[in-house]
Formats: sequence, C-alpha cells, structure tokens
Amino acid sequence: MPYPARSAPERGAGLRRLVGRVAGQLRAAGGSVLDTLLPPQCLACTAPTVAQGLLCAECFRAITLIGPPMCACCGVPFASLGLAGDRMCPRCAEAPRAFARARAALLYTEGAKPVLLAFKHADRTINARPLARLMARAGAELLAECDLIAPVPLHRSRLLSRRYNQSALLASHLSRIALRPHLPDLLKRVRATPPLGDRSAAERAALLDGAIALRRPGRVAGRRVLLVDDVLTSGATAEACARVLRAAGAAAVDVLAAARVPLQRETRRE
Repeated sequence: MPYPARSAPERGAGLRRLVGRVAGQLRAAGGSVLDTLLPPQCLACTAPTVAQGLLCAECFRAITLIGPPMCACCGVPFASLGLAGDRMCPRCAEAPRAFARARAALLYTEGAKPVLLAFKHADRTINARPLARLMARAGAELLAECDLIAPVPLHRSRLLSRRYNQSALLASHLSRIALRPHLPDLLKRVRATPPLGDRSAAERAALLDGAIALRRPGRVAGRRVLLVDDVLTSGATAEACARVLRAAGAAAVDVLAAARVPLQRETRRE
C-alpha cells in the first residue's frame, strides 16, 4: 500500500529537520578536528579543559559572578548582604543616571583580569563568546526588553592600534543569543580621549563631553537600546552614550558589560 503523499508544509518541515541534523553533525565534526589540532585550554591560563571556551576549575573559583544584592540602577554589587530590593548605591541615589539600568556578569577582580585583559589587549577574541554567554545570563531581562543592541564605540585611532572593538564582538554574540538586531556603527567617537583609569568621575565626564556622536539617528527614536561594554567602572562612558541616544529620542537605554569594578575601586579604572 503506497504511503500517503505529504503536503508542502510537511515536506518543508522534514527538510528543515534534515538540514538541522546535518549542520549539527558538521559542527560536531569541526569541533572534534579543532580540539585535535588545538587542544582546549582555559580562557585565563594554559591548563587543559574538556572543551573550548571554558575556565579550568582553579580559575573558575577565582572569579566572582555578580548577583543580588546590587544597585537597582547601575548594578554595582553591595558589600553587605543586608542591602537588597530596589535600593540604589549612593551615587545613583544622589543624581539620576542617563541610562535606566546597568548589569554586568563578573566582578572586576584579580581572578577576572586574565580573561578580560587578554581579550581586550592580547588578541584573545576567542574569549568573546564565553563572556557573552555569561553576560546573557546576567542581563537576561535587559536583552528580553531591548529593541536593538549597540556597542560602546572606539575612536578610530584606538581601533587601528587594537584592530578590533572588543565591545562590538560582545554585542555581536549577544545579538545572536537574544535574536535582537545589532547595529555596530550606531555610535561613534568623534574625539579621542586620554586613558580614564586614574581620573575621578567628574574628570571622566568632562573628558567625554561631546566625544560621542550618533551615526544613524533614524534607528533609535522610540526604541529601547542596549549598550554593550567590556568593563563598567564609574559609568561615565555609558552616561555619555546614553545622553546622545536619549537626545535622539530613544525610549530608554540600558547597559550590559562583561565586568563591573567594585564600588570602592570605581575611581581607579575604566
């Protein structure tokens, strides 16, 4: 007895399942070849790991994932577990931020530095994907509510010397994870700024005043924008970007970073 003919939608669904299985097998085969040629190593050191993009047990114990209690606005973790809920850190309580919320995956500690500094300054772009996965967990609510994702821009002189914008790499991976549009050229730095590491919050804000501009103003009006950065310190850079976006009509601006400097160390690095 002949089998009944399948409808076009059924044939299409079957073809998609077949393509999905083949693609999965090819990815698995490619991963096996890569692991043979380049054995998986820890993102922070050279210790072997079971798969690419992981930390070894020792390095994983050295990092601190950020969770409650934290500032409801800027996301800086509170030292005391007695602070929770909708409380804000002193800086956010004293003056409103241009962005609505900021969140980060890791505390910027000595344990997190090897992963972040290698990614930022040593061409370890392979670190972008695992960092983005951690960021997606920390900023799940922000990703679910945003309309588009954009990175904090680099000035062209720094981009030429570094060869890539680490924030743009993170934003690209987050876009694929959350299935949200990614606009890598939404913002630009029209003026180079000196290193902000040893500057006070007020000095950072003054140096960044007028340094950020919008390339594509027609894309932000009425939309919620998620800014992506590698390390959030005082929030001065995020503030400068958020002010430009809000002036162009963005409904709101949130910030998602790979790491967040502890509150007591905010004035030392960005």
